[in-house]
Amino acid sequence: MQDKVWIFDTTLRDGEQALKASLTEDDKLQLAHAISRLNVDVMEVGFPVSSPADFRAVQRIASEVKGPIICGLARAVAKDIEACGEALKTAQQGRIHTFIATSPLHLEHKLRMSLDDATAMAVKAIKQARNYTDDVEFSCEDAGRTPHDHLCRIVEQAIAAGANTINLPDTVGYVTPDEYAAMIHHLMNNVPNIDKARLSVHCHNDLGLAVANSIAAVQAGARQIECTVNGIGERAGNCSLEEVAMIMKMRQDHLKVHTDIRSEEIYRASRQVAKICNMPVQPNKAIVGENAFAHSSGIHQDGVLKAQNTYEIMSPESVGVPSNQLNMTSRSGRHVIEHRLSELGYHGDDYDMDSLYTSFLELADQKGTVYDYDLEAMIYFNQIRDKDEHYQLQYVNATSNSQSVATATIGLSVAGEQKQEAATGNGPVEASFAALARLTGMDVDVIEYNLDATGQGASSLGQVDIIAKYQGRTYHGAGLAADIVEASVHAMVRVYNIIYRAQQVSNLKQQRKAG
Repeated sequence: MQDKVWIFDTTLRDGEQALKASLTEDDKLQLAHAISRLNVDVMEVGFPVSSPADFRAVQRIASEVKGPIICGLARAVAKDIEACGEALKTAQQGRIHTFIATSPLHLEHKLRMSLDDATAMAVKAIKQARNYTDDVEFSCEDAGRTPHDHLCRIVEQAIAAGANTINLPDTVGYVTPDEYAAMIHHLMNNVPNIDKARLSVHCHNDLGLAVANSIAAVQAGARQIECTVNGIGERAGNCSLEEVAMIMKMRQDHLKVHTDIRSEEIYRASRQVAKICNMPVQPNKAIVGENAFAHSSGIHQDGVLKAQNTYEIMSPESVGVPSNQLNMTSRSGRHVIEHRLSELGYHGDDYDMDSLYTSFLELADQKGTVYDYDLEAMIYFNQIRDKDEHYQLQYVNATSNSQSVATATIGLSVAGEQKQEAATGNGPVEASFAALARLTGMDVDVIEYNLDATGQGASSLGQVDIIAKYQGRTYHGAGLAADIVEASVHAMVRVYNIIYRAQQVSNLKQQRKAG
């Protein structure tokens, strides 16, 4: 039995059906090129009879995209087959995919015909399609809910009529892996001419079993999987291309099959599909999700740094992700911080790890994730922050609203003595500065106040720089914190400490002169 599994991508047909707005012709062409770079075997790119726009898109892709077999979908009716044939005329390799429902439920309520009538329509459509191409696929819609003996009857006649790929869709995502495998086994053992066609599967994800069902079918003998990038598609979506491709790559030792997918193109294709289709990928999505190669636990991070395969069964680079991501959170250990700083070019003598790690944990508790720019900012501010400073901030509690004046309560250690003061102001920063003035007994004049964001986005740190005057001299203080009021207070405490040290130096000079 062949060990290659064909990948039939239907992102631009079944996947597009799930979108709130149809893709433009240019969008489809752009995605077709991206998907072709994955080296898929077949690309189903539309339903030509459905609209003039879809016809033109299929026609253009057939003309411009080389490599994969370009496929169009058609119901088992003459006008659909004709539209498909015309749209695919210029394809390097073209396939017509025709279908009809076979389950008793669909035959009775949707088609209102017998299985014999449906079989006759299928045979006629397949023969018509063979006038346009030698590559014809036939699908038994809702095969998952069709009795096995009924499937055997229509599949045998479809192959005899010229279909060389037989697709057995679980159209509504109903069957379980063992049931799906049993269906494949039954057809392989009971359809006399089954060796003349490749068995294909098309699974929907209504119960979250699309990938599991597809792999079970492959184990039972199917050799084509119909799937979509990111698993997009009707209702809960289709079988995910990236998941089945990587399962067969990573577990080739167990499954004994392979695909021709260029896995390093997966991430880029995923991002293009997500962007153009306006369907963001969930963070915990296997293979391509934002968290797929991210580690937050300190134990996991330490393990990955020592041996990547301790917590990664595949490398991020194997699917086109630049690198894994070690999220720096309060769960991260010192080893990860040291590793990240080393990558940023810092050496152990550039910072005090005990002091830095304490600051890191405090910041991580405040903002959740700490970024590279946070680490670099903390190194700088830890270098200028002396543990033996005369004034040491203990806490800040500031409140404000549009209906009343702002208030602030500051806790300050002054030469080791704990003090507390409260004040009001036009805003929480002004109120905090007023409380500091009471605690220190110094009336400092702020002449410049600058606030900058360190980093990007809502999680950025606030960096405050203050230029202040006291008794004719100018002083500079800087503060950094997730909260801008706290950053402002840190900056002002820095100013007070510089003033205090200047006073001590002045007093020492006077004592020396007197002596």
